[in-house]
Amino acid sequence: MTRSAVLLAPHDTASQIAGSAFVHLDGALFASYTTADFGSAVRLLDGVAIIADGLDHHPEVRLGYGRISFKLSSHDVNGVTKRDLLLAARIQELADNSGARPVRVPPTRYDIAIDCSDADAIRPFWRAGLGYEEAIGIGGIELVDPRGLAPRVWFQHMGIARNARNRIHLDVYVPTEDADARVEAVVLAGGTLLTGEHAPEWWVLADVEGNEICICTAPQ
Repeated sequence: MTRSAVLLAPHDTASQIAGSAFVHLDGALFASYTTADFGSAVRLLDGVAIIADGLDHHPEVRLGYGRISFKLSSHDVNGVTKRDLLLAARIQELADNSGARPVRVPPTRYDIAIDCSDADAIRPFWRAGLGYEEAIGIGGIELVDPRGLAPRVWFQHMGIARNARNRIHLDVYVPTEDADARVEAVVLAGGTLLTGEHAPEWWVLADVEGNEICICTAPQ
């Protein structure tokens, strides 16, 4: 692995993206900007395209009226590297010079977790019902949206079957710097913090009827 391909965690990139529009979550850098109109957004994209071609490293882009968003990741290592930091710095410089304004829209990833005794027995049911495909994840075989849009589904083994609580919960991944505020917001909205023993990796909270949500941070 070359030096430029060393995988970087959020704590490795925090100081370098501080003050920019970019946020590090789930193996990628994200940034959104507003522009005066659609043409301004296109011109910013044109400038980024020239820079990206010169660096031979290209972002994913979403373009709309007066708005443009970027996602940077190094696919050879499935995460953020110095290549992404360099491209992020160049994009931020170009955005500043063009009058584009950063928009604070923290990226979020949503997963659905299903507690089960036998994942192999129930996975085909969920795969067929959702129209998903199987993929290998950290915890084993998961189900993913082939369009890359909807939440992934993963299966959490239960040693003893649970009948007194919901077996399906949501995992919500947010940038590490936003996690405490998100947990506080959930509590203020009527939630109960069931455990924070695994923080800052994840917190478990429940609504007034016991339905659970995990607020999580990603290691990459």
